[in-house]
Amino acid sequence: MKRILLTLILLLASSGAAALEVVATTSSMGAVARAVGGDTVNVEVLTPPDRDAHALEARPTMVRALRDAHLLVAEGADLEVGWLPAALRRAGNADIQSGADGYFEAAAQVELIGQESADRSEGHVHPAGNPHVHMDPVRMQRIAGALADRMARLDPANSDAYWERASAFRDAVDERLDDWRERLADHPGAILYHKDGNYLLERFEVPVRGYAEPKPGIPPTARHIRDLVRKFEGEDGVVIHTRFQDGSAPGTLGDRLDWPVAEVPLEPPVDAATEGYLDLVEAWVAALERAR
Repeated sequence: MKRILLTLILLLASSGAAALEVVATTSSMGAVARAVGGDTVNVEVLTPPDRDAHALEARPTMVRALRDAHLLVAEGADLEVGWLPAALRRAGNADIQSGADGYFEAAAQVELIGQESADRSEGHVHPAGNPHVHMDPVRMQRIAGALADRMARLDPANSDAYWERASAFRDAVDERLDDWRERLADHPGAILYHKDGNYLLERFEVPVRGYAEPKPGIPPTARHIRDLVRKFEGEDGVVIHTRFQDGSAPGTLGDRLDWPVAEVPLEPPVDAATEGYLDLVEAWVAALERAR
């Protein structure tokens, strides 16, 4: 009898497999990880959604999270280059270093736009391409599928569930795409603060008319704002900036061009999953709709 009870206890213990510990560099990566992982993963996000992921420093809290992770989900294309390599070195977790199965880079799963010169005099450039791939919901569908494959490799017992949830994420995006396209058809264009919304605007064929920054990562100047006003005066459009970007220059552009100015999030809430991500895209679509 004792041996039977011991066997039952061991079987029950083995059936309750530990959750996959996932660390995401941004809340958009956390959202897709939750969408695909469901209740079989625990997700911790390193960058608050109201902070610029370009401009962080490696912190002890990041190191602690990375030390215990089974899977790291990064946006990639050098978005986190200023702090993630240092945090990974300090964490000393071989399972999530670049090249390991536990290291997943979203930008490596899709075609990138905006390849730039590596000349730092041109501002905060990304030679591999624009890293803000989460702003395109179609690319995020592909990223979700690739992430399901990676989670299945790390956790084969739950592979079917990962693939099913990635399919559900794809379907949820598909249900919204036609509406978003229709609402943004024949859009006159937008001035962005930074090259962060480009994937979304390209997906919905909204022209990028210019940027408040004279160069990526360089604060707007009065001369540059005057040049933009002279270039687009009398035309229609909208000015977009994110919540952690200074709204002064966008406000000046809006006033002088008589264009609406919209402040939008660049990331979903820190605890977001599928719906939170879709709400992010919807916020941008609604802001772009304000163009005259």
